[in-house]
Amino acid sequence: MSIALLFPGQGAQVTGMGRDVAESSKEAMELWKKAERLSGLDLRSIYWESDDAALMADTRALQPALTVMTLTLWQAAAPLLEKKGLTPSCAAGHSLGEYSALAAAGALTAEETLEIVTLRGALMAEADPDGRCGMAAIVKLPRATVEEAVAEAVRTMADPHEILLVANYNTPAQFVVSGTKAALDVLAPLIKERRGRMLPLAVSGAFHSPLMADASRKLAERLQRADWHTPRFPVYCNVTGAATADRHTLQELAIRQMTSSVLWIDTIRHQWEDGVTRWLELGPKSVLAKMVRPILEDSGAPAEGLDDVAQSAGTLEAIDGLH
Repeated sequence: MSIALLFPGQGAQVTGMGRDVAESSKEAMELWKKAERLSGLDLRSIYWESDDAALMADTRALQPALTVMTLTLWQAAAPLLEKKGLTPSCAAGHSLGEYSALAAAGALTAEETLEIVTLRGALMAEADPDGRCGMAAIVKLPRATVEEAVAEAVRTMADPHEILLVANYNTPAQFVVSGTKAALDVLAPLIKERRGRMLPLAVSGAFHSPLMADASRKLAERLQRADWHTPRFPVYCNVTGAATADRHTLQELAIRQMTSSVLWIDTIRHQWEDGVTRWLELGPKSVLAKMVRPILEDSGAPAEGLDDVAQSAGTLEAIDGLH
């Protein structure tokens, strides 16, 4: 049985996430405290005590908090999974989650990963001070139709400064577009004409697009200084959707990630083609686990046997219940 670890990104946060792990491990609690020192924010108060959705969604707090949650969950889960014979053969993470995948594989230390994602969150929060950019989810349309609508919107805009592209290829019927708000306004009626739904997302910029170029250059400086190691198992990267176990390639793809699309459909499809038979999401929600089946079905996997192919676990109790 070949098992892939999955780590979610922004949008997976819940109140109380990671608290059980931190309160059962001095090492895990220290990592939360380190994340608080790096961010200058009381993350435990925000995510353990608050139910303020806007506060919890702030990328400056969310990126270090979700990363420390998934990292400490993995650290606690690894020996338990090994005892159950569920040792992973590879890993992947969606956007922010890719950094947890890199740390789980040993390409980066947990401490350095936290430093990087804290900077990443701050840079992304500051990338669009004028509020001229945004993102939107598109559902109920296939990939080709979404790409056709985006291409039509781009053709109709005279101003070359207006940017629009598919930023996230999540499932065969779920995509996210990134761009200037003017470009998103042009796209909206084209999606409606094609009988799709376009839902604005509450984000602070046009992530995974060329509009993040300035932030990406600043993050690249930190990524180039990082101490990269050969991973214990391959990581499937967002930029290509393919696996690599070369530390230099992992660094290069991490540098490109902020301005590149997240090829999540390709990631899961390539894992399946490479022999993965089970997926385990470590995170507060079943965000990525729910994406696996529709991707596999669209890729030609036989429908029988797909019911339990992907599971998620966000607590120690849930890890204990895996089989």
